[in-house]
Amino acid sequence: MTPPGERREVLVTGGGRGIGRAIALRFAEEGARVFINFFVDRKAAEKTAQDLEARGGAAHLVQADLKEPGEISRMGAEIARVAGRLDVLVSNAASGVLRGPFALSSRQWDWVMNTNARPLLLCAQEAARLMGAGGRIVALTSLGSGRVIPGYAAVGVSKAALEALTRYLAVELAPRGITVNAVSAGAVATDVWRAFPEGEALLEAARARTPAGSLTSAEAVAEVVFFLASPAAQAIQGQVLVVDGGYSLLA
Repeated sequence: MTPPGERREVLVTGGGRGIGRAIALRFAEEGARVFINFFVDRKAAEKTAQDLEARGGAAHLVQADLKEPGEISRMGAEIARVAGRLDVLVSNAASGVLRGPFALSSRQWDWVMNTNARPLLLCAQEAARLMGAGGRIVALTSLGSGRVIPGYAAVGVSKAALEALTRYLAVELAPRGITVNAVSAGAVATDVWRAFPEGEALLEAARARTPAGSLTSAEAVAEVVFFLASPAAQAIQGQVLVVDGGYSLLA
């Protein structure tokens, strides 16, 4: 639990861009110190840090390749050195290979699993050492965990593994007063869609299909993550909250 009068210490993996950036900025609004993890794009992470501090938060950049267990351990050690504790872990960083199951190599499969699924386990292990009662772990997943999306085989299975791991971690950490949940976002217009052939057309199709009439925004996802990290969500444990404007309700 965060000591009274002290700011929260928050780690957002992949916090420099897209949904991760929106989450980092939302925590900044309450004055949190956010450890912004990034791997390649330092410039984007530095811009997010500047914007975060302009909103009243504090920022600390942590470069780490989450495919490498040693780098996750180093990241945990840095957080321990700087803050001495961690109140919230948001496991957001993800990547993928856009291929069908018979076009995937074993190397590509391992790369996606080690980027999207395993880091939740290793980051949670590090975070749990620094968390007390009231600690929060929130993972970002996607609708491809339970639906078949063309070219999404490795990513979808990695997200399904992440959701299963969320439930196992939740049961393990519940006696310590730490909650573990996941947020599954619908189509959010971030840079990742540029990797898809005809990405803009896919986004427009998703918008047209969504009962709410608009795409899910990164800020809307950030609000749900922020809620799950709040005291009001103490009784929510091991759940996947879908934030997609009703897209996944349609047959």
